[in-house]
Amino acid sequence: MRETKVVCRELDCGNPVAESRGPLIEDGRRGVRLGGCYGNESSIRQCDIIEEPGVCNGEYYHHVTCSESVRLVDGAGLCSGRVEVKSNQSWASVCEADFDRQDAEVVCGELGCGAPAALQGGLYGEGEGQTWDKEFQCKGKESFLLVCDTSDRENNTCLPGNAVGLTCSEPDDVRLVGGSSRCAGGVEWYDQGEWRTVGADGDQEAVGAVVCRQLGCGSTVSVPPGDTTRGVEVICSGSESSLRECWRSSYLLPGLTVICSVQPDISLTDSMGGVSRGHQGSEMFRGYNFTITCSTQPQYPGGCFLLTFTGSNIQQIQPAVNHSAAFLFPAADDSHQGNYSCVYETDVFSHSFSSESELLSLTITASPLPAFIIRHVVVLLILLTSITTSYLYYKPTRRQKRVNRVSSMDLDVNAMEMVSLSSRAEAGPGEERAAQGTE
Repeated sequence: MRETKVVCRELDCGNPVAESRGPLIEDGRRGVRLGGCYGNESSIRQCDIIEEPGVCNGEYYHHVTCSESVRLVDGAGLCSGRVEVKSNQSWASVCEADFDRQDAEVVCGELGCGAPAALQGGLYGEGEGQTWDKEFQCKGKESFLLVCDTSDRENNTCLPGNAVGLTCSEPDDVRLVGGSSRCAGGVEWYDQGEWRTVGADGDQEAVGAVVCRQLGCGSTVSVPPGDTTRGVEVICSGSESSLRECWRSSYLLPGLTVICSVQPDISLTDSMGGVSRGHQGSEMFRGYNFTITCSTQPQYPGGCFLLTFTGSNIQQIQPAVNHSAAFLFPAADDSHQGNYSCVYETDVFSHSFSSESELLSLTITASPLPAFIIRHVVVLLILLTSITTSYLYYKPTRRQKRVNRVSSMDLDVNAMEMVSLSSRAEAGPGEERAAQGTE
């Protein structure tokens, strides 16, 4: 879409929104064949022209749709930049206070991008022209920004650094099909209402890098031979943020298959508090046990992790369980000092690939106390905690039992007194006086 970006810029019509192609309605229409644009040209005439104007019998024309009234400038791609609105045939930046997330949703949708990802004043610099003097009040469902309601701005000034910048997510118009995850498979591009196969002949790695970047799947690991299905040729430099910024031709080539992978993570933990961060990386006390954990995003099922160590030729390997593996070292010593890395290996499309993590630098240092003393102290603390907990639990129970026993004795005494009183009542007054005289 680099050519369409140049066309919209030359016509002062904002950002390109869509591009389509179709057969010429009639023969004899004159045109030129472009070799491609870089996207920063001010005129289509500055692009590479393969053939001079002539007859385009049997070829295709290109149809371009520009946003016309809103654009994003000075960003990394078509879906990011400083928000500018066309006013009286000139472009005006928008103040951050006059623009909220619902307004951003309308702009992202109007430009054919995904949902808003970042909204901040001064994110993409300041505009050189005028500032939009209205406050937008979009509901988020409008098709175009300029059909939203507006109101007069409460403050007539927009301070420097408040020109609103917007980053939209890339459009959901690319997918990988036929693989074991969404990050591996044949490349398809949603174009003109249907999913189309993408083909590539030249730098396939560059196309794969753009696809993986757009899908949020990390970097390209491999581009194995594609299938027999033929698709439209796409040519990328590799730096584009989305596939629609690449150049495409009318040629049909074998479909492109891409395998992406996110770099695995590596981390260091221990159960005794012996890990610290130093100037050279992680530091571990001598004699402490530690664990190195390898993990990766849940892209592919199965696979295994290989833990490599620069200080030794010995390598450890474990299967990936829940996309991770833990390597336990019982006691740190000087032989464990060095650089570690995790390598994730798996098979996709009967093709083996691997991806390596960053290096983890580990330094072994002397412990402030001998390790065996610290271990004994930890054990004693655990025992003391258990004893204290048991004491606090059983003490109320014993007290309650004593209270229950006293209560029971009181009940027995009361019962005996009740029986005695009942017996005297049944004996009558005479027997009671006789009993008192006997006493």
